[in-house]
Amino acid sequence: MPKEFTKTYRCIGALLHETGMVSEEKAHSVLERAAAYADVQLDQYAAAQALESFGVAVSVHADDIDSLRDGYASLLAAAAEAAGGRVTISDVRIVAGEGDFAGGRRDALAFERDGEPVSVPAEHFAEDYYDHGAACRAIAETAHGDDPRSWRQVGFARESGAGYGSVMVLATPDQREALHQYLGLTST
Repeated sequence: MPKEFTKTYRCIGALLHETGMVSEEKAHSVLERAAAYADVQLDQYAAAQALESFGVAVSVHADDIDSLRDGYASLLAAAAEAAGGRVTISDVRIVAGEGDFAGGRRDALAFERDGEPVSVPAEHFAEDYYDHGAACRAIAETAHGDDPRSWRQVGFARESGAGYGSVMVLATPDQREALHQYLGLTST
């Protein structure tokens, strides 16, 4: 990759292909759909979100969702698909804690991973907003145990007062290093 790397869909597609994160066909298909803006310069957050278009990341939206249960179920289905579908996620549900949302209700995000129960502690302040930490921990459960890649939360420059979703990327350590080197994205 060149030293002067621009954060555009076209360059991100090339980076993902060169690092083995996506096939050439996948990169081309995404770039065809993004033709109108493929060469537009992106900030770090937009570059992180672009990873989802290429099928190597999942975004946990900061905006409201229709319902917690359906939202988490869709999120985990997308993550399992991005991870190659080798793990089956089913029976996604919220086990409600006591009290109401006003002070933060301590719930559990429960589901089955290949038939085995998984429970992730979650704190919800409303029926229509994710607990980002719980969502990210649950997404991490969708990678198969023998996959050399793992899910990591993407770090990017943030402006004070702006609302950002969380982005999880599925990558090897070397691939995460390339995302850091060329896009400035970190991962934890």
